[in-house]
Amino acid sequence: MVDFIQEELEKLKEDLKIKGYKLTPQRRAIIKMIIKNEGTHLTTEELYDLVKKECPEIGLATVYRTVQLLDDLGVIYKLDLDDGCSRYELVSKGENHQHHHLICSECGKVIEVKDDFLEPLENSIEKEYNFKIRNHSLKFYGICDECQKK
Repeated sequence: MVDFIQEELEKLKEDLKIKGYKLTPQRRAIIKMIIKNEGTHLTTEELYDLVKKECPEIGLATVYRTVQLLDDLGVIYKLDLDDGCSRYELVSKGENHQHHHLICSECGKVIEVKDDFLEPLENSIEKEYNFKIRNHSLKFYGICDECQKK
């Protein structure tokens, strides 16, 4: 895991440099925490609480600005899981748009769907409407396996 985090940080450092930004210690701490919690869909406040444990001098405003920058640069995705909070997750390697999510209406659990079942539909829409799709977001609401067993 440590090697993976270091590898990701080095890639991000180069990406930021190309786009005219530096990987400051605060940005490094925030990105490191996002990588460590991949798949957790953290809010900015949750991320702040986690980063503050390792970097006590960091401010909430810094975390907000960094999250906004990382979202603007395409390093992370902003998610709306209909719970009143903006959540974020790392953009996975080779992912050209957001992956899909299954949201349990009972317990709130979020399950990531890794396969892209919409690619043929996207191609058809692009061709039919001469519309270049850059991204899409799809959420399914239902009841997870654990809640069905209760």
